[in-house]
Amino acid sequence: MGQGRRGPRRGAGGQGRKGPGRGAGGGRLRTVAQGVRAYGLIVRMWVRSTLAYRTSFVMMTVGNFAASALDFVAIMLMFSQIDALGGFSLPEVAFLYGTSSVSLGLADLLFGSMDRLGRRVRDGTLDTLLLRPAPVFAQVAADRFALRRLGRITQGLLVLGWSVSRLDVDWTAGRMLMVPLMTVCGAAIFAAVFTAGAAFQFWAQDAAEVQNSFTYGGNTMLQYPPTVFAQDLVRGVTFLIPLAFVNWLPALRLLGRPDPLGLPGWVDFVGPAVAALMCAGAGLAWRYGLRAYRSTGS
Repeated sequence: MGQGRRGPRRGAGGQGRKGPGRGAGGGRLRTVAQGVRAYGLIVRMWVRSTLAYRTSFVMMTVGNFAASALDFVAIMLMFSQIDALGGFSLPEVAFLYGTSSVSLGLADLLFGSMDRLGRRVRDGTLDTLLLRPAPVFAQVAADRFALRRLGRITQGLLVLGWSVSRLDVDWTAGRMLMVPLMTVCGAAIFAAVFTAGAAFQFWAQDAAEVQNSFTYGGNTMLQYPPTVFAQDLVRGVTFLIPLAFVNWLPALRLLGRPDPLGLPGWVDFVGPAVAALMCAGAGLAWRYGLRAYRSTGS
């Protein structure tokens, strides 16, 4: 009787439970790998299509570079009349500008096409993506991959490099590591906002401008010091939509500036955790939105 009772328990608790766990985990990994592969194939197709007209590609990339540079030209014109903005010097503001621009540029390059989802929901072309043997997220993210967006990233990197060379900072190994870590985490945060905004369009169907207000609008805000904004706005982008972790909080630590909200010092280092949580939340929102999608029937 003792062995008879222990036998089924051992089978159910050991192999019976581990088997589905391994299968579910393996299925998720296969889905991720399939999505990455599909994304790469679609991106490759669009890159080859873009490079087929090299002159057009160069002109559009230069145009993207110049359009992005106009924002920094405005900052430089501002500093031609003042010595500091919100207590920040030109190299310090340039550092904020560079880190924010590079972060948004990376997210825009990889996930900028997500804002087209509302159009697909309205005209029913999303149904075509659902029929293809590839994850819908990968197809939407890679759709019309725009290599010209490298212009924004290049311009941001140039400004960032110039600011780093002019900052009065003791560049230890830890501080040097913070700069690329800041841009990568910032790109992940912007990517999460792109994804969450796209998920919202499953219901709103025409919310691209709302999404853009948090991505491109948020980028413009982060290019300036937090000291020039009202504290309520700074609280909102710290606790509600945590864009402040893109560059404001880590940059304040790096530049030796006080936090206008008086937060504990360890908060400046939680950017990677915030980025991971936002990506996880955006992923859940995407899955829920996709499951709630109902075809137009056309």
